[in-house]
Amino acid sequence: MWIEKSLIEGKYVALEPLTLEHVPSLIEAVKDGEHWKLWFANVPTPDTMHQYVNDAIKQMLLGNIAYAVRVKATNQIVGTTRFYNVDEPNRRALIGYTWYSNAARGTKVNTECKYLLIKQLFEKYSAIAVEFRTHLHNTASRKAIERIGAKQDGILRNHIISNSGTVRDTAVYSIIDTEWPDTKQGLLKKLNSE
Repeated sequence: MWIEKSLIEGKYVALEPLTLEHVPSLIEAVKDGEHWKLWFANVPTPDTMHQYVNDAIKQMLLGNIAYAVRVKATNQIVGTTRFYNVDEPNRRALIGYTWYSNAARGTKVNTECKYLLIKQLFEKYSAIAVEFRTHLHNTASRKAIERIGAKQDGILRNHIISNSGTVRDTAVYSIIDTEWPDTKQGLLKKLNSE
């Protein structure tokens, strides 16, 4: 597999390859904020967490690596994130399936998670692009993606039919390899100043 399933550690967070052992902690994390109730978000409920993690583990066999996000200062699991649609021949991957507890929102958690994942792609795996996708109406997610330095590529109209049957328009963003040095400096500056 192109992307190894391994622990990724930063100053504030540790990204642990997702296992079923993370389920109880993730259930507690998702209860903090109840973000599964947002119609435009794809966040598991406490009742569906076991299946969500099990599905992510199956995807890891295909090279799509999922992580539990642990805050090092508190040792708490606060959410998940992952590499998906990993495309080794074209040296690109998406980062997504990201959700956090309310306690982690507005902290350095997301900035450092994205920094660590993007750094892995560009510096360890020589990727040429990293992509992010979110619901057109998920303004919080779109602002977070823009804040890390990604540029909007466009909107995929009528892109996905959700579990509820609604049709989703998807905002697509990316960072390419030539942009990484400046994006990296911007992310490091945010981590040092937040």
